[in-house]
Amino acid sequence: MSEDNVGGVGLKVAVARSIKWNVIDRVSSQLLYTVTGIVLARMLSQEDFGLVTVILIFQSFASLFIDSGFSSALIQRKNPTHLDYSTVLWFNLGIAVALYIILFFASPLIAYLFGDDDRLIPLARVMFLSFILNATAIVQTNMLMKRMEVKMIAVSNSIGLIGGSVIGIYMAVTGWGAWAMVWQTLVIAAVKSIILWWTGGWRPLWKFSMTSLKSCFAVGSGVMVSSFLNTVFQNIASFFIGLKVGLVSVGYYGQADKWSKMGVMSLSQVLTASFLPLLSEVQDDDERYAYMCGKTHRFTSYLLFPAMGLLIIMARPIFHTLFDTKWDPSIPLFQIMLVQGVFTVLMLLYRNFILGLGKAKLLAVTELIRDVTAVGAIIIVLPYIGFATPQSPVEGLKYLLVGQVIASALTWGVTLYYVIRLTKRPLWSYIADMIPYLAMTAVIMIPCYFVGHLDVHPLAVCIMQASVFALLYLGCNYLMHSRIQKDAIAYFRGKL
Repeated sequence: MSEDNVGGVGLKVAVARSIKWNVIDRVSSQLLYTVTGIVLARMLSQEDFGLVTVILIFQSFASLFIDSGFSSALIQRKNPTHLDYSTVLWFNLGIAVALYIILFFASPLIAYLFGDDDRLIPLARVMFLSFILNATAIVQTNMLMKRMEVKMIAVSNSIGLIGGSVIGIYMAVTGWGAWAMVWQTLVIAAVKSIILWWTGGWRPLWKFSMTSLKSCFAVGSGVMVSSFLNTVFQNIASFFIGLKVGLVSVGYYGQADKWSKMGVMSLSQVLTASFLPLLSEVQDDDERYAYMCGKTHRFTSYLLFPAMGLLIIMARPIFHTLFDTKWDPSIPLFQIMLVQGVFTVLMLLYRNFILGLGKAKLLAVTELIRDVTAVGAIIIVLPYIGFATPQSPVEGLKYLLVGQVIASALTWGVTLYYVIRLTKRPLWSYIADMIPYLAMTAVIMIPCYFVGHLDVHPLAVCIMQASVFALLYLGCNYLMHSRIQKDAIAYFRGKL
């Protein structure tokens, strides 16, 4: 395959199409998640969310071991074979079943750790079935991503979410409590997998090759180790919160985490799914690889800083529009998580720069540094996690999250050091990519902050803040003759 073509079309067009469908996927998914999330947040208690948040900690680790990083290895590889895909599928399914059996019998121990709450046992045993269902769709999804044909991924996600939303809302309204979120998760996984198998046209060989599995190991093992450490980082706070301050605080934390990740991970997924296949195509051309890294870094900065800045400034009116004041303690946690999200998206982008060159072992080094600093920060603030005031029942959790932001910032610096060495782009180039968009965002947040203090309905505040921010940001980029913005507008006009 030529480095200028993917599936018979130019790289720029292929990437543009991929971004388009990833954006459609993310926007439609977030709309459905938002509608369902509003209903569930209004109907269910903080304790219900705490129960499910605890289960999701263990599910995150199980899902990580199921994929094992081999799917990322298949995307990075230029010409994976039918046997390669089949082997990874059977491996994923085998690990999924084995882990489910282990966690099925470990569910009473999970309940014991978190207040000896027996409600966790049946909830966990049913919820854990979802990672077996997800395992059946990993290879199908990655094959489409490799070909940069993500339309059916978007379709399957949307239909799955519609089905899950209907079930989840119905069960919440009829009084099923935490079970509404459990069955919502199962339906989403099942529907997505069925659609991908039905429309994909690919069927696995009834073969398993250790040679093929070992060939994926060099990249896959590095991805798995780094992903494991990343999962530790993402869930260690929830774990200690659950142990130290109880399920209600876990519920506040989980709600903030859920809504912040909707923005952070959606943006990250669009960029990850769209750019890694592109980078793997030009991995043998050092000059072009550096150019592509610079281009994607600027594009990410153009989207990332205004998106996170706007969400931070709109946090209170967003929560009041969606939930009234029921989840107010989650608002400051949500804002701090968005600051951390800036570093998360940048590090995931740098992860692609490293992975595109097959240097997956470096990912484990950077994640280990982040985990060590994160654990150190938790140890320092652990005595204060349960601290609360009449105005802020989650005051101690703010200290915890600030520590995690510092850990993320340190890891971002280390990761950038490795990226500079690999891509041969100087530090000033990466800083210059970000500074204009960061500065514009910081300045534009000031008038938006004052708009937020107008005495009008929260929804009206959201609309006004978003409008002011968008007009000023687009206008500033226009006056600065931003090439990235010109490319984006040209694409949406059909001229790319």
